[in-house]
Amino acid sequence: MITLQGLTKRYGDQTAVGDLSLTIGAGKVTGFLGPNGAGKSTTMRMIMGLDRPTSGQALVGGRPYAELAYPLREIGALLDAKAVHPGRSARAHLRALARTNGIPARRGDEVLETVGLTSVAGRRAGSFSLGMGQRLGIAGALLGNPGVVMFDEPVNGLDPNGVRWIRGLMRGLAAEGRTVFVSSHLMSEMQLTADHLVIIGKGRLITETTVQALIESSSVNAVRARGPEQEGLQKLMARLHEWSVPARWESHNELYITGLTVDRVSDMAYEMGVRLHEVRSVEASLEQAYMELTADSVEFGAAFGHQQYPGTGA
Repeated sequence: MITLQGLTKRYGDQTAVGDLSLTIGAGKVTGFLGPNGAGKSTTMRMIMGLDRPTSGQALVGGRPYAELAYPLREIGALLDAKAVHPGRSARAHLRALARTNGIPARRGDEVLETVGLTSVAGRRAGSFSLGMGQRLGIAGALLGNPGVVMFDEPVNGLDPNGVRWIRGLMRGLAAEGRTVFVSSHLMSEMQLTADHLVIIGKGRLITETTVQALIESSSVNAVRARGPEQEGLQKLMARLHEWSVPARWESHNELYITGLTVDRVSDMAYEMGVRLHEVRSVEASLEQAYMELTADSVEFGAAFGHQQYPGTGA
């Protein structure tokens, strides 16, 4: 378990992380989301004792990282896959880490097999591709068989098979009762992998929620109603306006309606004699819900065009 208590980091008059308090529990994958500059990497570095908090504290299993006698047995982390001596082989790198934490040397070979690098164990890490470097970093995180694992952008550089593999690995670690804390900008992966979400912006907590709850809260969720007769659809639109139900034209023969169920829209059209060819629910993606939630927390970004709805191509 990771516990943050009023965790704060300031650089001069700039607050990178502000009064962050939360508990990252065991047995689930917790996604750590936020725009660039939100403070995610700084938070992770403070958990690992690499940055000192201005105030507050980060605890791993109830203790600060600095007080862990053998930290790799408590928490394993992939924060920077390049943090490896380029002249060392993958096996030598892991054995060096193992010696500093009282871990048997054979454990290095075990985790190399876990991450699929056994065949290149004797190669220098400096010759590895980006994806291979990521796998070596993950091997280092798993080396001490820790109860807490933390990954920053773990799928960076991985091919589709590698992405699927790391997704299964994280969910498997959580199923074993471990704490899995992962930061990523890939919302599609978080939607498939995470159970719980922690979202920060400008260094402060925005929300803690589940993936499904965040998606369900999005205003992008709608009912798509498509019919062959525009006159009938215009009647339906007029009735929706009378009832103050948000609705918009997507094309000359389809409406997007917010706030009503598919059944209610179908019944409404039937009662009005409006012929429809299609009535279906359109659910927001995690990315759409996330973008909507964090719109006011983006520090670096370009202007977007008009609001798009799923599947419109507009």
